[in-house]
Amino acid sequence: MPLPLAAEIAVARAAGKLSRLARAGGGTTVPGKLLWKLDPGSIDRLAARLPEGSAVISATNGKTTSAAMAARILRDRFRLAHNSSGANLVSGVASTLLDARGAELGLFEVDEGALPEIVARVRPKAVCLGNLFRDQLDRYGELEHVAARWREAVRGLPTGTSLVVNGDDPQLGALARVHSAALVFGVDDPGLARASLQHAADSKYCVRCGTPYDYAAAYMGHLGDYRCPACGDSRPPLDVAARKIELDGLESVAFTLATPAGERVVRLGLPGLYNVYNALAAASLALSLGASLEEIVAGLESFSAAFGRFERIPIGDRSLLMLLIKNPAGANEAVRTIVDGGAPPVVVIGLNDAIADGRDVSWIWDVDFEPLLAGLDRLVATGDRAAELALRFKYAGLDPDRIAVLPSLQAGLDRGLELTPAGGELVVLPTYTAMLALRKIVGERGFVRPYWERAA
Repeated sequence: MPLPLAAEIAVARAAGKLSRLARAGGGTTVPGKLLWKLDPGSIDRLAARLPEGSAVISATNGKTTSAAMAARILRDRFRLAHNSSGANLVSGVASTLLDARGAELGLFEVDEGALPEIVARVRPKAVCLGNLFRDQLDRYGELEHVAARWREAVRGLPTGTSLVVNGDDPQLGALARVHSAALVFGVDDPGLARASLQHAADSKYCVRCGTPYDYAAAYMGHLGDYRCPACGDSRPPLDVAARKIELDGLESVAFTLATPAGERVVRLGLPGLYNVYNALAAASLALSLGASLEEIVAGLESFSAAFGRFERIPIGDRSLLMLLIKNPAGANEAVRTIVDGGAPPVVVIGLNDAIADGRDVSWIWDVDFEPLLAGLDRLVATGDRAAELALRFKYAGLDPDRIAVLPSLQAGLDRGLELTPAGGELVVLPTYTAMLALRKIVGERGFVRPYWERAA
């Protein structure tokens, strides 16, 4: 027989305090893990206590940033329970609910694989789905497998739940036909499109008949304005769109946000087309939750980077620019943005193969690292799989004498900083666990706060 909910909460909170003391911080998911093991149904009951219900955001790339943007927009309208540390499995959501004293609305970033269970448990009033890219095949399986599980989850949503989807992704655009209350967002700026799909694009084939799509505009990976020449399946009409996009190197991006409530120019203090997509996801979710256009623009324009996602950290007379990479689509867009801002002379890339990164690192061979080489003087390959990364760059054409192989992340960071002149900026592209480890190193030196403190 399960304990009463109040007793379960007390036990889980006590475990969390002990974990944080033992780790001198962190331990963000321990209470939720314990609560989940004691009584999985307690998550359902905790979520039901939130007077304004819950909203969830999931995507392969950008969910942490999109959720943080949405929190920035909504924080003056609602008291939020938000898993801002990025703990996005069931245990992370449970931990957030445990700490939700006085919260009105739950705002949960959700792992792609955990989405069906979390949606079934918290029964959200709004679900935002940003994109699906090939990622951690050893953990998730093929992209189509994840898409099939998402379709089933969407079919099970109550009719009153708002569904927000990226119509530029064929797998998600199809979901707009599954659920009657769908709000569709996407990019509408053909002048910014690529001439053709990238070779690493994932969803190239019609979700109905399997024929290769024709693209009137390809923006990022397989995201774009697509149409099947055989059966006519195509991108659904956009309810929320980004138009007249102006990229400003590594500094910012501006665009016209077109919504059913009107149009406004948004100046985002983050660079890159992928951050336009993140902003569209956040804006569309906020609209579905009743936010005004003025609140959305103000929230987006006052937003700064989520930890490890184009985060700038001053380090003495230098700065560090950290941008998470974890799969071909996201890494290609990171490289594109960096090169557009001026190819850096020194880059540190951290490649780990922990469970949270994915054991299989073969994805690095599908990343178009070659554009970096034009201005690259030195590459520091670091992390558990530094040797494989160095081999990838050797085959890309970089002189091996210009590659430093330092598996120790601390040594790799220090070498990168040594090679960066005073007043310069070191670009660091780490996978997930490498990013956390590098931030910890920098934090222990007093240059940045731990992410769980920054998120609090």
